[in-house]
Amino acid sequence: MKTNVLIVGSGCSGLYTALNLPQELQITIITKDTLENSDSFLAQGGICMLKDDSDYESFFEDTLRAGHYKNDKVSVDLMIKSSPDVIKDLLDFGVDFQRDENGNLAFTREGAHSDKRILFYQDTTGKEITSRLLAAVKKRPNITLMEHICLLDILEEDNRCYGGVVRLKNGDLEKITADVTVLASGGVGGLYKNSTNFKHLTGDALAISLKHDIELKDMSYVQIHPTTLYQENPKERSFLISESVRGEGALLYDKNMNRFVDELQPRDVVAQAILKQMEKDGTDHVWEDLRTIPKKELEEHFPNILAHCREAGYDPFTECIPVVPAQHYFMGGIKVNHHSKTTMDALYAVGETACNGVHGQNRLASNSLLESLVFAKRAAKDLVAHYETVAKLPESLSELDLEDYQDQESLEEDYKKMVLEKLTEQNQLASYIV
Repeated sequence: MKTNVLIVGSGCSGLYTALNLPQELQITIITKDTLENSDSFLAQGGICMLKDDSDYESFFEDTLRAGHYKNDKVSVDLMIKSSPDVIKDLLDFGVDFQRDENGNLAFTREGAHSDKRILFYQDTTGKEITSRLLAAVKKRPNITLMEHICLLDILEEDNRCYGGVVRLKNGDLEKITADVTVLASGGVGGLYKNSTNFKHLTGDALAISLKHDIELKDMSYVQIHPTTLYQENPKERSFLISESVRGEGALLYDKNMNRFVDELQPRDVVAQAILKQMEKDGTDHVWEDLRTIPKKELEEHFPNILAHCREAGYDPFTECIPVVPAQHYFMGGIKVNHHSKTTMDALYAVGETACNGVHGQNRLASNSLLESLVFAKRAAKDLVAHYETVAKLPESLSELDLEDYQDQESLEEDYKKMVLEKLTEQNQLASYIV
């Protein structure tokens, strides 16, 4: 196969990159699972936006404080100042954000935010945004979408990427040559016992980067979300109880139904407080009380959470629900510059698989979708500015023997071990890893 631009991943960052590229380029988007099974579809809370210049300093400080001041300040500045432009694009794509009684965009607040600056659509903001982007991509004749295609390796010589080696849906191996490759393959949640991520997200791009000496950054920065619905024997991904419910007034209780933490502190602080309380009480979970939120607000803002709790046998209107921390987000990843360029030529990385330092050591709530989109657009612009056509694949790559990738199960297990080793270095919450 041959394409101008190969994008690995169908989440919001991969889709938005494609939509910001010229339509004369042939673009191929591959995804390991179905197009809809990306973590972008799972995002509940919302997406941050700079409402006006008066909120800039507060937004900047909130992001740095949540990140323990380990953030790249240039990245934070770029993200915040670019947010109105990204939101305008999303509105143009038909994203239906909540409006107030006057028809203006409505904003909510979440933990560690000093003001209301989060746009949302009920409690399924990620699905609303990503489905609109996917619909727009499907209308572009220059973009090919391919499901159940797994990237096994990149094609590389002399620190330049020429595409990748993939496993097709039928199990066959294939080379996809590309002028430029964009890694948008998501996080690492599939490596954890308790995670809100899809199980197939196991950090493949990180392992491939390690194999090819592509620089990584902040690999120990793994975020544990404080509140997911407790399961006695988790077999599937953990269901997130959005930070928005605490932003709207939900409270956390110990086994004696006493509060033990300020619920609006940064995620890592609240998660550590919960784990400490669980150890003290000898319990597998704590309790979250959504009854503090007006019934009408619960029904209109959090219908998905209500429905899922009821399916699990809990009625949030009359009782508390059991919650437990779970792996949620990866702040580290493939090191990129402020244009999402990796340390390898013709290779970009965007979304959760990339690390531009914007989140620091701990991500501020609802900055994930924003950061992914801002730096996806920057990747697209930089890609076009430095675009070079590959006239001919280097001889060593054209003669590459795909038999080396036949033992795919062993290869994927090796990849998992490589990433796990890096994730657990200096990580205090590594016990969540299996």
